[in-house]
Amino acid sequence: MNGSKHLACAVLVALLGFGGPAARAAAPAPASSSAPQSADKTYEQLKVLVDVLDYIQENYVDPVDAQKLIRGAASGMVRTLDPFSQYMDPEQNKEIETETEGDFGGLGIRVGEKDDWLTVITPLPGTPAYKAGILPNDRLVGINDQTTKDMSLDDALKILRGAPGTKVKLTILRGPEDEGDGPWTSHDFTLTRETVKIDSVESWMLPGPGAIGYVRVIEFSKNTAQDVLSSLNDLKKQGMTSLVLDLRNNPGGLLAAAVDIGSLFIGDNRLIVYTQGRKADSRQEFRAGKTAPFPTLPIVVLINGGSASASEIVSGALQDQKRAVLMGARSFGKGTVQSVIPLSDGSGLRLTVARYYTPSGRSIHRDEKTKIGGILPDIVVPVSPDIEAKLYNQWDMIYAQGKKPKSVVRKEDMVPDETLERAQELLRARDLLGVLKSKE
Repeated sequence: MNGSKHLACAVLVALLGFGGPAARAAAPAPASSSAPQSADKTYEQLKVLVDVLDYIQENYVDPVDAQKLIRGAASGMVRTLDPFSQYMDPEQNKEIETETEGDFGGLGIRVGEKDDWLTVITPLPGTPAYKAGILPNDRLVGINDQTTKDMSLDDALKILRGAPGTKVKLTILRGPEDEGDGPWTSHDFTLTRETVKIDSVESWMLPGPGAIGYVRVIEFSKNTAQDVLSSLNDLKKQGMTSLVLDLRNNPGGLLAAAVDIGSLFIGDNRLIVYTQGRKADSRQEFRAGKTAPFPTLPIVVLINGGSASASEIVSGALQDQKRAVLMGARSFGKGTVQSVIPLSDGSGLRLTVARYYTPSGRSIHRDEKTKIGGILPDIVVPVSPDIEAKLYNQWDMIYAQGKKPKSVVRKEDMVPDETLERAQELLRARDLLGVLKSKE
């Protein structure tokens, strides 16, 4: 075998886990006469990959990057498993770590594309961009004296993010107020990156009778459970007597955050969720604590087809433990456990290793054969895809100094949120029925 084959074989063996951390962590395999034959077959099949790599390196019409080929092989291998397992190159792996940690070094602006220009959607309150006076609809035309005219949104975001304490120069064009007629003016800002906390929770008291609190969980990151607890305590001070917990369009996130949020409402060491892998002894249970901060608070949980993973864990636990009424539409059905395994070159392997089950033993994951899965709400509220999309857009808020936050959608273009209205009616009816109870 020539030098390239030695290199390819070594790297591919490492990618498959032979001798790596995953292999060392696994329990020893029982003695079996078929084990050596199985290993021999695996190495025989692995040789095909090595031969393909070697042939490409020697004969492809253009020179090739061996590392790129090997990462492509790893990516293709993982794609044959399921939609949620993924090989991540070092850059992707770092981005995933940033997202789940819930904070990063940046300026605190959300940027999109509008009229072929990179445009500020909104600065986030309390961030460098907000404090400097960056406004919604500012056109971002330059970063560090480099034009953004042909710059992709992804490339721009990579430049804007960086280590806290470092500086970034922005050049923006600002149009007339309220997008009226008038000249555009150029402004330069030099901002210092800070650790920007990604807010994953929004909360307020709902208008009207009933003293109903509202908490929307956008995703489940490192700080989410603490943020939900803080929101609940604040709403309690405002007189909250019941709660709408909105998990619609929440794609999930960290398992620990889901368990901690479920434990805010469920105590007595009751089961929140359990996982089951391929081996019979791989069951792992996640239970609430002895006491819960809000063990009797009446709750309606809102879910829809965009509620997945950690959202389904929380809603399934509250439903099974009789702690909430679920309302909306059947959830997505993403009920598998992925472990992220760091690899030696900074890349990562996200691998499905188990499935989630609710306390009553229901599998959350969607069965591709029967097309059944997810969490079915107690009360189904049909909403058309068009209305769902409009509601999702309405939730997007913009912020500017000296002004109240407002939706990116104009008031006259908004659509009513029937599911939320039904949830409020249910909680108010509960209060009324309590008044009507016999006093005998």
